[in-house]
Amino acid sequence: MTDVRLSTTMGDIVLSLDEAKAPKSVANFLTYLNSGHYAGTVFHRVISGFMIQGGGIDTNMRQKPAPHRVENEARNGLKNLKYTVAMARTSDPHSASSQFFINTVDNAFLDYPGQDGWGYAVFGQVIEGHDVVDRIAKVPTGAQDVPREQIVITAAEVVPAA
Repeated sequence: MTDVRLSTTMGDIVLSLDEAKAPKSVANFLTYLNSGHYAGTVFHRVISGFMIQGGGIDTNMRQKPAPHRVENEARNGLKNLKYTVAMARTSDPHSASSQFFINTVDNAFLDYPGQDGWGYAVFGQVIEGHDVVDRIAKVPTGAQDVPREQIVITAAEVVPAA
């Protein structure tokens, strides 16, 4: 397991990534993290009672280039439970790139096989900062579920092993 700290303007969230069950998703996420991609991105989609999404939109609300795609690993047995992190994607099951979401409730309908025969690949879980996730999940939003006040990921780094 690799742990990652997302420092946000609302506090830190620490994720534990599951390389054993989601090796491609974790490798993809770490490629973006290690390149500095996540610093300066926002949680651009917050849906109360569902999830918070980030990792691809900058503070000017422009999509950052995200050329690396990853094969959908939703068949890995991990479930979209509260405080798990999964790859965001379009209707194309293999379109996940840099964007991810944190489930704020159990979302079994996102699990493999899902409504589209694929589901959404969980690749880790929140191990610290549950309160931060909960606060983000409750922020007021406007059009397209965008928070009215930006929640910025100011830094993203691998937490050194103890």
